[in-house]
Order: sequence, then C-alpha cells, then structure tokens
Amino acid sequence: MIIELNTSLEAIDLYDLIKEEPYSFILESSLYNERYGRYTVISSSPFEILKYENDEECIDKFKDVMSNYKSSVKGELPFYGGAVGYISYDTGRYFEDIDTLAKADINIPDIYFGLYDWAFVVDHKANKTYIVSPEIDIEKEKNILEKRKKQVYEAVKTVYKFEPDEKILLKGNMTKEYYLSAIEKVREYIRIGDIYQANFTQRFEGETSRTGYDIYRKLREVSPTIFGGFLDFKDVEIISNSPERFLELKNNTLETRPIKGTRPRGKTIEEDQKLKQELLNSSKDKAELLMIVDLERNDLGRVSKIGTVKVPELFVIEEYASVNHLVATVKSELDENKDIFDVIKNTFPGGSITGAPKIKAMQVIEELEPTRRNVYTGSIGYIGFNQNSDFNIAIRTILKKEKFITFQVGGGITYDSSAEDEYMESLHKARSIVKALNGTIENEDFI
Repeated sequence: MIIELNTSLEAIDLYDLIKEEPYSFILESSLYNERYGRYTVISSSPFEILKYENDEECIDKFKDVMSNYKSSVKGELPFYGGAVGYISYDTGRYFEDIDTLAKADINIPDIYFGLYDWAFVVDHKANKTYIVSPEIDIEKEKNILEKRKKQVYEAVKTVYKFEPDEKILLKGNMTKEYYLSAIEKVREYIRIGDIYQANFTQRFEGETSRTGYDIYRKLREVSPTIFGGFLDFKDVEIISNSPERFLELKNNTLETRPIKGTRPRGKTIEEDQKLKQELLNSSKDKAELLMIVDLERNDLGRVSKIGTVKVPELFVIEEYASVNHLVATVKSELDENKDIFDVIKNTFPGGSITGAPKIKAMQVIEELEPTRRNVYTGSIGYIGFNQNSDFNIAIRTILKKEKFITFQVGGGITYDSSAEDEYMESLHKARSIVKALNGTIENEDFI
C-alpha cells in the first residue's frame, strides 16, 4: 500500500515524531544528490527482531525467516517494508577462513535487524512524502497506515534543541608509532607478494552523556552525506555518516560503488580545485581504486549472469563537506538462481575496506588491528520483502553502547603509501566525527 502525504515536514521532522518508539531508524540522504541522495526511509516498532551472534549459519537462518514474507507491491520507491539493520564486519569470519586474533571487547550482535511492515519514504527529488506497507497483512497494515497518517497531520513542527555540549576526550587503540609501524608491515606483505593492498584502521573511543540522536543530528549538520543513518536499537545505537554504497539490488540489477582516494577540502575555491586535480592525477590512488574495482567485478561475477558485469564509471570525483573522494561504479545483472543472501555471502565485506586479495588482506587486518571492527566497515541498510536491497559501507560510523562511544578511521595501503601521509589522511577522515562529538583526540593537535 502507498499513501501520499500532504505535509511540509522534512525527513528529520518525521523521524522526530517516532524517535522514542522501539527500534526506530532513519536511513537518510541528508546531502541531496539526484542519483544517490534521492530517498530517505524512516520507521519504528518492528513486528519481529532478528539477532545472530557467533553463528556460522546466520545468513541461512536470516534467509529462512525472510522467506516467510513476500511482497508484490510494485513501484519506483526503494522500500515497502522489510528487514532494516546492520551486518557487522566480523560476520565475514563465517564466510572466509580468518583466524581470530583481534580482541572482541564490545558485546553486540553480529547481525541485528528489525522486520518492519510500514515506513515513511521521502522522495527528495520529487519533494513528496509517502507512507508505505508491503501488503502482507492488509487489514493490519491499513490500520497502521491510518494511524501514521493521523500522526503526521496532527504533528506540530518544533525546533530541535541539542543537549548542552560536553567536551569528549577520545583515546586511540594504538599509538602513532604503532600505526606507522603497521603501515610498514603492510608494505612488507605487499613487497613479498602476499597482497596488493590492505585497508588499515585505528579506533578512537570515549564516553558521553549525550544521546545517540543528539550526535546524529550534529553529524548530519556538520557533514551531510548520501548513505547516512541512525539505528536506535535496544542494545546499541549506530550513527552513520557514510558516503559509500556497498551494494544495491533493485529489479535484479546489482550495483556497488567503491571509494579509494581521499583529499581534504580546500579553504578556498582555488585550493579545493588544486586538491581535486591532485587526487584525479594520483597514480597511487587510481591504482588502488582499480585494484578494488577488479576485486568487486570478481565478487559480483560469482552471483551474476555471465557477461553482465560492467564498470560504467571509473575515477569520478565526489565532493563532501570535509573531503573529496575518488569513486567508481560496478554493475551487473543478478543470476536468476541467486538471491540477496547469496550476494551477501559472496561479496561481504566490501573489498574497498579489506584490500586485495580479500582473504589474505583480511588476515593481515586481523593480525595488525588490535580490536575487532564490529559494525565499522560492515554494512547498514535494508532487505525488502520484495528482495530489493540497499546497504552502505559503514565508514564514518559511530557505535554507542550506553555512555561508551567508538569509531574508526583509516585507509587503503599500497606499496607506494607514505606511513606519515596515511596517518594524516586517517585524521582528515576523523575530522567531521570529532567536530560533531565536540571532542579532542588525546595527544593529537591536528584535529
């Protein structure tokens, strides 16, 4: 079912209406982009919760549950009901042979989804807002949609007030010296031919009395993006400001958009243009992206019709509030004998945040990063009851569990990488999060 709403409420205002309800979420394009920032999806109060931890059969069990629900609703909107949540990076351990070395110090599910039978969908391009449902239990959904319609029409728009700011001291899980030495170890693995590149990251953590939603509101203001979102789940809050799509499945077409190559935004138009050109002319960054594009082509090839894997875009510059990125697009047609769960098992985690070859790069990450990544560099998104799906790469993402908060930053390392430059790039990527948290990084003046 689809009901168009006559409302002046913006997407974030709609989320304000339901944010106190259980398992509320917003998957938001706060930086409008006609191609990739068109829609925002909002809901709460799922009719079922799915959680999997330390379970090698997690994806198969997830698929079995989802097979009980089928939606035949057709239209251009991306979501009409389905599973919304996250798949942690560590779920990849169940698909590949990865030793367990990194410390597991945060207790949250590996896979965590709610099943939703209604949602607000905002079309930013058409400037329209809808309430939708999957038509699985029509009478029940009619009542839900009428209730939600009334909720919107009776709403009074209010000005959101941030909680008083507090200074947050952020501590890293490694010293700068360790970070630089780890980069050299990655370069040595490349020199001897074990890998071509690996994604190496560091973690920052602290404590705050601010709500996850306070932080999300501030982050989307500081650095609007196209694949952001906020999950307010019972065990954990996830605040994401990702610019990167891991995987979209729509009408049997698959798309992934790896990012490799980053430069800070310039302080002037001239400086910004110079930094963009530097990124576009960087043989290191282009080689790094090309390696990941080849990896993604191979991953998609496992689940796609023969001959359909294409690269319609390569080496495209995309602008964000604090950085510019080098991006590519890889597309294919899903094999008729495969589904989204086959796709996840064959492509997760995304190659842009592991390295190449993927399995060996993940083993190097496991050796050198002292703590598990959890949600970071996993994926946040949805699997619709009609199989249409969309997931981000969970970078620029904060995990909040009670007062504890943590996030990670890093980048792809090649043999040509400068350890000092890679360290500084990781701090550039942290800048928007640190600003949103009103934080400072211990022993680091750069931020």
